[in-house]
This record gives sequence, C-alpha cells and structure tokens, in this order.
Amino acid sequence: MIPPEQKKAVVLTSGGLDSAVTAAIAIADGYECHCLILNYGQRHSAEISCAKKVASSLNAAASLILDIDFQTIGHSALTTSIPVPKNSTVENVGKNIPSTYVPARNTVFLSIALAWAESLGAPAIFFGANVLDYAGYPDCRPEFLDAFNKMAHLGTKQGVEGRPITVYAPLLQLTKTEIIRKGIELGVKFELTHSCYDPSPQDKPCGECDSCLLRKKGFQDAGILDPALEDQ
Repeated sequence: MIPPEQKKAVVLTSGGLDSAVTAAIAIADGYECHCLILNYGQRHSAEISCAKKVASSLNAAASLILDIDFQTIGHSALTTSIPVPKNSTVENVGKNIPSTYVPARNTVFLSIALAWAESLGAPAIFFGANVLDYAGYPDCRPEFLDAFNKMAHLGTKQGVEGRPITVYAPLLQLTKTEIIRKGIELGVKFELTHSCYDPSPQDKPCGECDSCLLRKKGFQDAGILDPALEDQ
C-alpha cells in the first residue's frame, strides 16, 4: 500500500524501452508513479498496449491514456505515409534531424504531463529523453529540458507558490547499453516493450529502422539477448 505522504510523479510512458526504465527509476526513487500514455496517431501504435502492460508490471499507481491527433498537425514519418528511414548505421543515427521527428511532440507531451502533475499535486515529471542515442531530435536535448523547466516554474500555480514541478530525464546522458543494464537491475520486463518505428501488421519489429538498430546494438553490447525477440 502506498504511504499517503509519498510524492507523486507523472511518467511519460510510451511502451518503449527507455520509458519503461524511466518509470522503474521513478518508482525506485520513491515516487508514486502515474503513467501518462499518449495515443497520437503513431504508426507504431503497438506501443499503446505495451505501455499499459509496462505500467501494470511496475504496479504503477495509475495510468491514463489520452488521444491527440498528430496525424493532422504533425508532418512526420511516424504519423503519415512518409517512409520510415531504414538500413542506416548506428554511427549515422542522430547526425541530422530525421523524418521520424514529430513537430513539437515533446513540448506538447510535457505540457499535458505538466497539467496532470499539477492536478495531482505532483512535484515531478519523468521523461525518457536520451541525447546520446537521439541527438537528432531537438526536443531531447538538455537545453530543451532546461527551458521547459523554466517555463513550468513560471507558468503554473505550484511554481508561483514556490512548489515547482520539475521534469527529470534520468536517461539523458546514458548509452542504450547503460539504460538496458539499469533496467535489468530494476527488474524491467523488456519483453513487454516495443521500440520499432515501422512494425509489421502482426506488430513484429522491422529490424531495420533507427530505433531497431539502436535497440539491437544496446542488447548486443550489454551481452544480453533481447527478450522481446526470443519468441520470434
């Protein structure tokens, strides 16, 4: 049973590997975890069901699924018929802003998380951004995180009253291998996660998109078999 004095946190939960580890870190740090799952019209919608399973496996205090129509306003390979880039190399990932970038997505996501956090009286939001593996996304950089935190402190009742809501990105400077090892340490069930940008109709990973390449290398370098692939 969760102690009444335990601090609450909203955790952006996508069903991916990084967000699962981020949620586990929030719980390990003593927060009551409220998982925010956003269905924004992404082609990798399998992540929604995975996010629910991850939240359940971590015994999150609550999970909330909200719909956002990024198919209308977000010109991206993740929300339209634009082909998902494939067959690159891990070394080239992040050198340019890829077509899988969804315009202002993390700004919108964090703003919704901020609203829910303030409604809950929560002092924290946890966000699985990673600058090393996703350097091509401008909304995963430390500068973006710092700027959002300043805005959150200025633009909320809690912030004005001296009880600011802070966004934490505990994976920001970790490699994919370090993230995986941290997840193993915290008992994350990686078999429940989904990372592929362009899965098959049966929700099987393509093995060729940037996200699949990074995940594959992370598990290889960690010397661990990806449990999500064991039944394939």
